[in-house]
Amino acid sequence: MQLSHPQPAPASPGGPQGRALTDADCQNCGACCAYSSAWPRFSTEDEADLALLPPSLVSADLAGMACNGSRCAALTGDVGRATSCAVYAIRPVVCRECEPGGDDCLMARRAYGL
Repeated sequence: MQLSHPQPAPASPGGPQGRALTDADCQNCGACCAYSSAWPRFSTEDEADLALLPPSLVSADLAGMACNGSRCAALTGDVGRATSCAVYAIRPVVCRECEPGGDDCLMARRAYGL
């Protein structure tokens, strides 16, 4: 998944070399999408939006995105290098709410040594 936010997040000591995390960092990171199979869960999505997701990317219990280990099946690319989301326009709410430089982001980045 890639996250998109029009403004960069404030500088954070957890960010690379202390610089602010920006949209480009999300496309070079992807740690949040590979952090936990419990993370990409559905919550307040409309049924119509969920119906747009390819069935192969939805978990067997229909509660969230399918994962390969801890990595969301919609994540493409290499974590920490170049990533994107195969369903970015219709990604779950939890994915939309993960802010670059926010607590969840930094927790996932630390887990990957980023």
